[in-house]
Amino acid sequence: MRVKSSRGARMFLQIAVGSGLLIANILIAAVAAMLLEVFFLRSHGWLLREPHRPKLVLLLTGVSIWVLGVITAGVWVWGIALHQLGAFPTLEEAVYFSLVAYTTLGLGDLVPAYPWRLLAGMEAANGLLTFGLLTALLIEALRQIRLGQVEHTRNRSRADG
Repeated sequence: MRVKSSRGARMFLQIAVGSGLLIANILIAAVAAMLLEVFFLRSHGWLLREPHRPKLVLLLTGVSIWVLGVITAGVWVWGIALHQLGAFPTLEEAVYFSLVAYTTLGLGDLVPAYPWRLLAGMEAANGLLTFGLLTALLIEALRQIRLGQVEHTRNRSRADG
């Protein structure tokens, strides 16, 4: 009986730790999205003015780097936590595993220590959620900017014509 309750307690500890890390990563992504929105609001007028295509290329490049930064932060949060928990002997192994798990690549060449193996699935779910959220935000932001550019051009044409 004692072994079963010990395993159950360990399982709940893993779920609690994983949930905390998920929440931390969601907060990081939310703050990053808020900062990106502030940037878009401040540069809205500039984005609407001609020329549009070079600005879209610049914007896509910048937002892609921003997305990679958010993903990198998430990987490091998990990697540092896994190392601190003793799931991996070195920080390099923990960050490598986190990159593989977060991106759902799942090579299987490294696995966390037994007491922390549930965190692998939670990290993969976190990565999947983050990729989906950031992709949706990226597409919506670019769509809004492009629609604003088209409307701005139409309004200028009507005013000139």
